[in-house]
Amino acid sequence: MSPALGVVVMMNNYLHDVATALFVSSGVALWAIQKHHLDLSVREANLYFLRLYGSMSRLAKFSLIWILVGGVPRLYFYVDFEWANAVGKVQVPALIVKHVMIFIAVGAGVWLWTRLRKKVARVRASLEASA
Repeated sequence: MSPALGVVVMMNNYLHDVATALFVSSGVALWAIQKHHLDLSVREANLYFLRLYGSMSRLAKFSLIWILVGGVPRLYFYVDFEWANAVGKVQVPALIVKHVMIFIAVGAGVWLWTRLRKKVARVRASLEASA
């Protein structure tokens, strides 16, 4: 692997991890916001919540796309780039734990965003009912 390709692969892997964190953290942040958004009778609060949802869901979608697209080169170069380095430093258990945590984090993000969609549907229905 050339040094330039190594830098590109390293940056892709770093941004892949950042996208995973953004995906999960955007879901957690919006989940925390919706926990305080209990009163569906306040129109302005509902509109604000929906605007937040729109912005945060765009971030989450972009992150999820990056996770999927950036995962392709990460998988392709995995043995040469991550695995070889981990084996040489006897860090295979740490690498396994890292990937298990990442899969759990993405799964949790999907679960959170699915639940948030249900809340958004209720908010939109309350706005339509009050219109």
